[in-house]
Amino acid sequence: MTQDQTFAFAILSGLMFLFIWGRLRYDLVAVLALLAAVFTGIVPEKAAFSGFGDDIVIIVASALVVSAAVERSGIIGATLHRFSPKITSVQGQIVVLVTTVTVLSAFVKNIGALAMMIPVAFQMARRSNGSPSWFLMPMAFGSLLGGLITLVGTSPNIIVSRMREELTGQPFGMFGLAP
Repeated sequence: MTQDQTFAFAILSGLMFLFIWGRLRYDLVAVLALLAAVFTGIVPEKAAFSGFGDDIVIIVASALVVSAAVERSGIIGATLHRFSPKITSVQGQIVVLVTTVTVLSAFVKNIGALAMMIPVAFQMARRSNGSPSWFLMPMAFGSLLGGLITLVGTSPNIIVSRMREELTGQPFGMFGLAP
């Protein structure tokens, strides 16, 4: 094994340890790993931050900001709290939750949409004396489906669009993956 490979495995091992340890924020751990890679010479200094200028990174970061803004606004939770007492059947509650998560997942990150709706699902499960898994599993599938509808629903869609553009000269449009 070469010295660079040894450094790379050591940095990855340290990265995994710090993620599992959980005492440091994940973004700080990632920056420390990048700095360690630059310090050891694995990553050239001039290329260390070049990835932050990539279109995919900008789009993913923007989607995360939008997801956080929607979550912090509380508008989705407030809207569902207004209508949820009127829906008494478990099946109806599941339909409302899955539909909401699916639509949200198409326009914000699918994991973020699911995270926003989990507290609402627990409240509905508690109110209807049902198991939370009755709500959470269908919501997870709705989140995955919603993420596949648009280009920004999940990060791999953006990568696939870029690969298509490189191969054919034409990327997917915003709703190009929906069919």
